[in-house]
Amino acid sequence: MQISLEKSKFSPLLKPISWLWENIYRLRRYFYRYGIFQQRDFNVPIISVGNLSFGGTGKTPFTIWLSKYCNQLDKKVMILTRGYKGKLEHSHGIMKTGRKLGFNPFEYGDEALLLIRHIKNASVVVGKKRADNLQFYFDEQRPDVVILDDGHQHLNLGRNCNIVLFDAMMPMSGYQVAPLGYLREGMRALKDADLIVIGRSDQVSSDKLEKLKKLINKNRLNSAPIVEMYYRPLGLFNINYELEHDLEFLKGKDVICLAAIASPDYFFQILENHGANIVEKLIFPDHHFFSVSDIEEAVKKAEENDIYLITTEKDFVKLRRLVENKKMLYLGVEVDFMSGKETTEEIIQSVLDNN
Repeated sequence: MQISLEKSKFSPLLKPISWLWENIYRLRRYFYRYGIFQQRDFNVPIISVGNLSFGGTGKTPFTIWLSKYCNQLDKKVMILTRGYKGKLEHSHGIMKTGRKLGFNPFEYGDEALLLIRHIKNASVVVGKKRADNLQFYFDEQRPDVVILDDGHQHLNLGRNCNIVLFDAMMPMSGYQVAPLGYLREGMRALKDADLIVIGRSDQVSSDKLEKLKKLINKNRLNSAPIVEMYYRPLGLFNINYELEHDLEFLKGKDVICLAAIASPDYFFQILENHGANIVEKLIFPDHHFFSVSDIEEAVKKAEENDIYLITTEKDFVKLRRLVENKKMLYLGVEVDFMSGKETTEEIIQSVLDNN
């Protein structure tokens, strides 16, 4: 999501709507906290990875990191995700690691395919009704830990740890509840957070980072640590998910870029920081399901000019089903920490040991 907020003459009219929206969410959270609305609990540690805002905060890359860390601790992981815009979003489906045949992103959604590609000894369950889906597959899978993707507002499923992600690059003016800003619930919902992760911390000034931390500190519980992460680029990968070129290859190269993610500017910036000359940017809505007509002209242009068409891994899992072309590569990235990695690992270890 590209965010651009300006003061508007309509702001006074929007304030009552924003106030109502925020307080509906606060009341809902209150009802769950005090048992008026019942949560469903399972005999397994459940870790929620979520946010307060609309748009991308890096939940999927962080969930991949978290799943891999749990794998390192010899834990079998189950990820519950919505499968946004996939055919199974309104029912349910499961993907298991170790299967040789590919899964269809049009059925499971792009994020689910991204998750299953990177993890081991795990399953990814898609569908909006996370608690129902966990119950349906629990006896079959018997996971050691369940990760609830985009779970901070999914309160009908109990959890043992709430991780809340922020995007450091979101303007401070965005921290108001919609429609005044880009929050889907108010900052007071941070009182339920056990760990707060600020993503893309390497892309903002120390002053901007301190302003965001000050806002977080006003609303969090004192015991919830704040850690900082960023995306470390790994190189350019081909249709077989193999490393084709390291990042040095980009220096001085003309490229076409294609993205259908919430915050494409960061993707473009990584390429430019490594010397790429972006001759064209093709931007589609987040989670866009491509057709051949969406990309055929860009692929043709890449071939005719002997340049590369570079996209994101999230988009690539869909694009590779439409076209097989050596000129199309994706930029691989992974989560790394600027601060707080040991703290994060200790919290996860504690959840797994005590539940």
